[in-house]
Amino acid sequence: MIAIIDYSMGNLRSVQKGFEHAGVTDVRVIDDPAVLGKADGIVLPGVGAFRDATAHLRNSGMRDVLLERVAEGVPFLGICLGMQLLADVGLEDGEWEGLGLAPGRCERLPAGVKVPHIGWNTIDYPRQSRLFDGVDEGSAFYFVHSYHLNPDEDSCIIGSTEYGIRFAAAVEVGNVFAVQFHPEKSSEKGLRVLANFGRLVSEGV
Repeated sequence: MIAIIDYSMGNLRSVQKGFEHAGVTDVRVIDDPAVLGKADGIVLPGVGAFRDATAHLRNSGMRDVLLERVAEGVPFLGICLGMQLLADVGLEDGEWEGLGLAPGRCERLPAGVKVPHIGWNTIDYPRQSRLFDGVDEGSAFYFVHSYHLNPDEDSCIIGSTEYGIRFAAAVEVGNVFAVQFHPEKSSEKGLRVLANFGRLVSEGV
């Protein structure tokens, strides 16, 4: 079972429906740490504030279980805010502790560009990843965000795009995967990404 974590950030049902359309049917939206502890795969989507998201994860007991399961090797996928939360620290209205699964900082997009960034951008592949199997380099995905993950090590970047600056659109650190775009809103290519994650879960990464 793939668990989509409900922490009151964004339309989680649309992510669940995206997986279902991609042929991945054993997917549940959950808000119980005990259920998360039994999941074969974990998805952390979301749209909203870094501070509120980290507080909700901690207060609900989800944060500790999430980190334990990832350390055990359970495949993880972060989407949009779920990718930003992988940072060590988020710099949105202060400094807030992130999950630290992709060391780096969550920073605001640069001055001089319209924020939030809303629209379709093409992705380049600095290195190959199974998350993008069957998805051609240069494919377009749908973005809605004002902040982005700036990882300490470029080696974790598996997808990049440009909006004012070139930034990480996708990362991979061991069994941790994340995308800044919304695959559930990115038509056929996005569904292929979700299907690929479902396959990684079934294969145990």
